[in-house]
Amino acid sequence: MARVFRTRTFTRWMRKAGLADADLLASVAEMADGLVDADLGRYVVKKRIALAGRGKSGGARTIVATNLDDRWYFMFGFAKNERSTIGPAELRALQALAEDLIALDAKAMAIACDTGEIVEIGS
Repeated sequence: MARVFRTRTFTRWMRKAGLADADLLASVAEMADGLVDADLGRYVVKKRIALAGRGKSGGARTIVATNLDDRWYFMFGFAKNERSTIGPAELRALQALAEDLIALDAKAMAIACDTGEIVEIGS
């Protein structure tokens, strides 16, 4: 069974953007079926999510750390009208974070959840 998490930073952004956990879970279901917008390498993928009244093309872009199997971490998000993409330095930082998140064992995930660094959704 897939486990879905959001980072503290992503959580703050998604509340401002008007996204809900149900939106994230729906996008994970799509990604699990192969509907990824871009594979950015080193466990990082980009996925568009519709925002109310804007649809997917004018909606949110999310950056997700995943092993494309049982763990999905929403790390970063932005609205298309805020910016067009992420820069090379941001991508490298997100790839490093993704590698750290994917490497977490059960004990480290529990600690990260207890401290609020990540929040598990859909559980």
